Amino acid sequence: MKSMAPLTLYGRAWCHLCDDMRAALEPLLAEFAAQVVVIDVDTDPLLEARYNELVPVLVCDGVELCHYHLDVARVRAALAARVAVTHSGSG
Repeated sequence: MKSMAPLTLYGRAWCHLCDDMRAALEPLLAEFAAQVVVIDVDTDPLLEARYNELVPVLVCDGVELCHYHLDVARVRAALAARVAVTHSGSG
């Protein structure tokens, strides 16, 4: 089974919304035994150009789930679907 972080949080160091989304994610990460990779958009000009005014942006397997504020229902659904796919392929 892959040990890959399903979620990517694009943000920046001085962003309070990014901190808030990261904190709000914690219960979901625990619930699904998931991980999140946090990427500072200010370290990459292409990412900064793409996400500059949208951060924080939460992405799951390349699909943008939400920005500015955590969409708990959408993130939970994405993680649940991902768990179902992972488990159905391991038999």
